[in-house]
Amino acid sequence: MQDIFGHLAALRRPRLLVRTARIGARDYSRRRDLKRVLGYGTLPKPAAAVMRLLDLERDHNRRRETGDAGYSLTRHVDVLIALMGEAEGLRRPNLNVA
Repeated sequence: MQDIFGHLAALRRPRLLVRTARIGARDYSRRRDLKRVLGYGTLPKPAAAVMRLLDLERDHNRRRETGDAGYSLTRHVDVLIALMGEAEGLRRPNLNVA
């Protein structure tokens, strides 16, 4: 668990991107949002979801930094919102993120 939080703490992203994701994370719903981001039916456990989201986010960030034509800001924000929501669920397991 500590390793996951270490990865999260090491992320450095543009302030506007993070601020936008924080606003979206206020209304995060695991059932609705995580399914949309990960794209499959059965939801993984929170720690596994965070690791998968970290990989997706790194890929989106690499595309952003290199100016890749396939980069989607909206998709990147969606991944960050899910990452923030899942991380909060790990920090506070009794939190109901639906």
